Amino acid sequence: MEGSVIALTENVVMPLHEVLNAVRMVKKEAVEHINPLIITQASLLSSLPMDPSSVDFIISMGRSQDFPGDKLFKEFSRVLKPGGELFVHQTFDAAKDDTTSPLERKLLVEGFSDIEVVRMAEVLSEGVHSLGVKGKKPSWKIGSSFSLKKPVKNLPKIQVVDEMDLIDEDSLLSEEDLKKPEVPPVGDCEVGSTRKACKNCVCGRAEEEQKVQKLGVTMDQIENPQSACGSCGLGDAFRCNTCPYKGLPPFKLGQKVTLSGNFLAADV
Repeated sequence: MEGSVIALTENVVMPLHEVLNAVRMVKKEAVEHINPLIITQASLLSSLPMDPSSVDFIISMGRSQDFPGDKLFKEFSRVLKPGGELFVHQTFDAAKDDTTSPLERKLLVEGFSDIEVVRMAEVLSEGVHSLGVKGKKPSWKIGSSFSLKKPVKNLPKIQVVDEMDLIDEDSLLSEEDLKKPEVPPVGDCEVGSTRKACKNCVCGRAEEEQKVQKLGVTMDQIENPQSACGSCGLGDAFRCNTCPYKGLPPFKLGQKVTLSGNFLAADV
C-alpha cells in the first residue's frame, strides 16, 4: 500500500503492530512499505495538523464509544483526499452491546459513502472483542454539480402488415367524378359590354332600362355617372338647365344612381 496513513488513538501509547494489523485486515494488502503517523491522546484535539485533502487513509482505534468525537469526524473529512478511506476501530467488553449503528450514522452524516461494517476475526483477549466501520470519502466535492443522462425511451415498434396498407384515395374516384362539370350559360343580364336586359328578364334590369329611357339618359350615365362641373351629383338645386341628370336624385360620382320603385309614379 502506498500513500500517507494516519493512526489516532485516545490512549497514551499505541504499538505500531496493532496499527499494521488493522490496516492489513481492512485493506487486505501488504503493509511493509507503510510508515504511519501515530497521534496519541487524540481525544484532546479539536483539529488535525494536516493540510486539506492530503491523507490517503485514516485509522482510529479506541475503547470509548465517544471517540472519535464529532469535531474529529469533521477533520477526517477535511484532511482525506477524494476517494480516501476512514476506518474506525473499537474494542469493547463481550458483555456490552456490539452495535455499530452510532458509528455508521456518524460516517453517513459527514458525507462518507460505501460504509461497511468490518468484523475482526480475532479476539484480542479473554472477554474483549473488536469491530470496526469503514467508509470512503466521495471523489466529488460537496456542492459540485453534474448533468444527469436522461433515460432514452424506446418506443414500441409497430409492425405494418401488408394487409394494412393505406388505400389510394384516387382509386376511389370514377371516370364520371373526374369529368369537369358543365356550367350553364349566363344570360346577357350579367355579361356583355352593354348589359342589356334579356328576354323574360326577372332580375329587374328591364324595369331599370324603362326608367332610364323615360328620363332621357343612357345606362352608362346611370351605371357610372360623371360630371364636368362637379355639381351634378348634388341634386337639382345645383344643376344647370342643360344637365342630363336633371330630375334624378342626388348621387356620388362614379357610383350607380339608385332609382326607387315609385320614382316615376305621378304625385297625387
